[in-house]
Amino acid sequence: MIAISNKCVENFILQQPNKRECGCHKGFWHNVLDGLQDSILIFTEFGELIHANSNAYNIYRKVAQNRENAKTLLNFVHTLCKSLIEYSLYEDKLVVCDEIVLNSSELFRVRVRWLNMDKYDFRYLLVTIENRYESIKNVAIAEAKKFDLTQRETEIWCLYRAHSTYKQISEQLYISLNTVKKHMKNIHAKRQAACGCM
Repeated sequence: MIAISNKCVENFILQQPNKRECGCHKGFWHNVLDGLQDSILIFTEFGELIHANSNAYNIYRKVAQNRENAKTLLNFVHTLCKSLIEYSLYEDKLVVCDEIVLNSSELFRVRVRWLNMDKYDFRYLLVTIENRYESIKNVAIAEAKKFDLTQRETEIWCLYRAHSTYKQISEQLYISLNTVKKHMKNIHAKRQAACGCM
């Protein structure tokens, strides 16, 4: 049974990354994992955290500003890990996935799966944590470039793609509701022109 201690995870993540690696690929896998957009946590099947990439470190630092949110996120990860262990008796290639909303700007998709490595005697749990708002923002920025949106239109489009209402956009950007509607009309026209749908 897995016993992930919130204190152990916190202590591990808050330490500077340990770069103990051997062989001719020294640093290679560390750099690969650190280069990923998602947060990566690797646990032994007994709950010992053995690796956290820099994005995991950054997300935890941000979430830990509110102790209750940090506890909620770690408990959520723990629950998904337990579920994977319980269900893996029936299905070894199972991926357990769920989303958690901590507040209006922190929505995370957490995936847990087994990381089977034949040359080791143990199985490892691979936990990926995707910051959904960051992912949506990145897609919106790419779309803004594709549609040739202005800076203000890009700000509005990013908020709109993050599921903000027109009213929320107007309040956040200190503009009138009619201005938001005008910009959205222009954005939709540019989108149609970009995909040749006119």
